[in-house]
Amino acid sequence: MTAVMKCCNKFGLQIRRASGSARVRPEDRGGVARQQWLGVTLVLGLSGFCDAREPAFELLRVIEVQGRQGVATDGNGYFVSGSKVLYAYDKHGQLLASNETPFDGMETEANHIGDISVHNGELYAGIEHFLDGEADNIRIAVYDAETLSYRRAIDWNPASGQVEVSAVAVDPGNDTIWMTDWTDGAHVYRYSLGSGHYAGKMRLDPAPSAPQGIAVYKGYLYITADDGDAEQGEADGLWKVKADPAASEGKAVRIKAFTEFRRAGEVEGLDFDPMSGEMVVLNNRGERIIKGMPSGLYPGYDREIHELYVYRFR
Repeated sequence: MTAVMKCCNKFGLQIRRASGSARVRPEDRGGVARQQWLGVTLVLGLSGFCDAREPAFELLRVIEVQGRQGVATDGNGYFVSGSKVLYAYDKHGQLLASNETPFDGMETEANHIGDISVHNGELYAGIEHFLDGEADNIRIAVYDAETLSYRRAIDWNPASGQVEVSAVAVDPGNDTIWMTDWTDGAHVYRYSLGSGHYAGKMRLDPAPSAPQGIAVYKGYLYITADDGDAEQGEADGLWKVKADPAASEGKAVRIKAFTEFRRAGEVEGLDFDPMSGEMVVLNNRGERIIKGMPSGLYPGYDREIHELYVYRFR
């Protein structure tokens, strides 16, 4: 009952506990019974209502990796992006391959990779030239998922209003690539997976602050946001919104605070394992980040630590 009452409070509903030990007249017992039946029905209904809207997360394991930007999984292993490098790991954290020159062969200057996504044997990465919180030369770079070598790029449309790319997520069911902007979380941007053309944007209400990662799972977008304050030990959050390519606006809900992280730091990318359904989230700890740039270590750290947090997700 307590959990249901908390849920009701969250959604603006009220349940009042019966008080006292008043005697019930025999002729009124039928009405009281009906009220009790309705009360039980309401409680059970609200319990299902809340369960349907509040996913459960169980931390299964933590894996230290190289790379501080993004993560993707095809179910067989993990791909991790650093600002200027790509890595491939098995599920035990064993490094299998890397590409330390991911911008070679590109037509425009780039120095930053964000969160990544994998689809049909290819790795998709949001790239840009990033300095002091400002970006240009935004593109979606596509790599061979086996060799990590660069293949091609999808051009950014400046008329979209997007001025930075922190993450990309491939949504094959909707023929869409979703993109986030770390400087302004008010919109997610859509490009056609098939043609690569800009297809529009969806406004988020409310807007997550400093979105870092994005992934698609069972018809929803999940967005990690650097909306906590590491200086105060505040946890970053996970947001959820329906992945509707026809919608101009979506209702965003903060569904989780990452209190399991070993230290509040900077949450980054995420993905969902297509085989196990596990959620994988990358977090950085140890380094102060100012305007998106590393700015010295916290006391007790001699380096920044990058870790994958793997959750059972329901």
